[in-house]
Amino acid sequence: MEKPVRVRFAPSPTGPLHIGGVRTALYNYLLAKKTGGVFILRIEDTDQNRFVPGAEKYIMESLKWCGISPDEGPEQGGPFQPYKQSERKSIYRDYAMQLIEKGHAYYAFDTPEELEAMRTRLEAAKVPSPQYNSISRMQMKNSLTLPEEEVKEKLKAGLPYVIRLKIPRKEEIRLKDNIRGWVMVNSSTLDDKVLMKSDGMPTYHLANVVDDHIMQISHVIRGEEWLPSAPHHVLMYTFFGWEDTMPSFAHLPLLLKPEGKGKLSKRDAEQHGFPLFPLEWKDPETGDVSKGFREEGYLPEALINFLALLGWNPGTPQELFTKEELIQSFSLERIGKSGAKFDIQKAKWYNQSYLKQKNNQELAAYLVEDLKKIGIVVSTDKAVKLCELVKDRVYFAKDLMAETLFFFQSPDSSDLKIVKDKWDNDLQLVVSEFKEEILKMGSFIAESIKKGLQAILDKKDIKIGKVLQPIRVILTGKTSGPDLMLVIQEIGREEVVLRLDRALKELV
Repeated sequence: MEKPVRVRFAPSPTGPLHIGGVRTALYNYLLAKKTGGVFILRIEDTDQNRFVPGAEKYIMESLKWCGISPDEGPEQGGPFQPYKQSERKSIYRDYAMQLIEKGHAYYAFDTPEELEAMRTRLEAAKVPSPQYNSISRMQMKNSLTLPEEEVKEKLKAGLPYVIRLKIPRKEEIRLKDNIRGWVMVNSSTLDDKVLMKSDGMPTYHLANVVDDHIMQISHVIRGEEWLPSAPHHVLMYTFFGWEDTMPSFAHLPLLLKPEGKGKLSKRDAEQHGFPLFPLEWKDPETGDVSKGFREEGYLPEALINFLALLGWNPGTPQELFTKEELIQSFSLERIGKSGAKFDIQKAKWYNQSYLKQKNNQELAAYLVEDLKKIGIVVSTDKAVKLCELVKDRVYFAKDLMAETLFFFQSPDSSDLKIVKDKWDNDLQLVVSEFKEEILKMGSFIAESIKKGLQAILDKKDIKIGKVLQPIRVILTGKTSGPDLMLVIQEIGREEVVLRLDRALKELV
């Protein structure tokens, strides 16, 4: 019988949540929801030196905003609480001692100076990767090289020590990864990882294996940067005798720079002017503020859709997915091995697509609120009409105001400079007669406005292409935009006449 799917997202509160972390959380969530399983949030805060105040709360708020809600976690509780590793400290020591008793771990009393001397010695001997391993440990100060009585004395005296994993000398370690297939590593290339630090806190390696076992995790889905550590974790499952309950692994491809080479970093995001974090982050030490996708105007459903397809391929041309469709379509097998290029233009396209799907009433609420902030009061009905006109032209809801401001504010003199070069007798006559036509027009609607303008042009044998852009600039200050006749209708007869009249005076 197949065991139920239980997955976890296990971030460390060492700063803001990277967008790659959001994708990892999302893939865990999608698998859990597709299989009727459980998605767990576990905070891995055993490294107290790197702990950043506010980071844990930030992680939880980010997941909430993205709609990636845990079933179990620090806020939700659950059968295996607590879900913060710092509150589970007493558990890990017992398991470390089990490994020592079974001969799979040992005490190491080396000082920082002795460790540095070892590295220097190995480098001088041209050892390709100087590390504390099955060979070098025999020249160090640990319970494998010291007499048993001396080890007991050091422990009794309270001398600082760490507990290290005892890696076998030459053994092939096999790991089946859902994305990469079989991964085989020889133990001679591995170091003896520290399992318990001198402050009594476990390292990631011990804590995550123990917690995954206790919390009955079925699949470990994490970034490929953890792949080099996976053989250590497989060995630990074997040493504990947990082979039958070892989770299935899936190491996700990297998110790459927009150029496609190298891992996406904060610096890349800053250089290209896009966010790297789901929410805005203020560094508690420096006060530096980093952009957030939420504050930049991205819709959570658009961001999630964009992230889902960074590495995962549905196998169809479909690009827009509701969350429910993502859940139904998702599978680990369709995640690629190669890194995924972070294309911010594609993210904007997703946002634009989701904005277009919103009804005009929803969009109008954004517009009414933004206009109110600059002292412009507009009715919801008017805002709905304007949103209908410009919704296809905006990437973010905050752009609605920029695209509609000319309906409330006439262009300034500098905008008219664009028309100056094209201003001639023909254009002057058309604008003048168009103004008069508007004044006497009965029904001021787009269709009538277009007929009136076309009649003037036909009489003078002037092509409409010659006058449309100059008239648009005179009325809106922009060289492009929605259907000009609809724009004229919404600006209103009186205001249109004022703007045309002003242009006739200023452009002479």
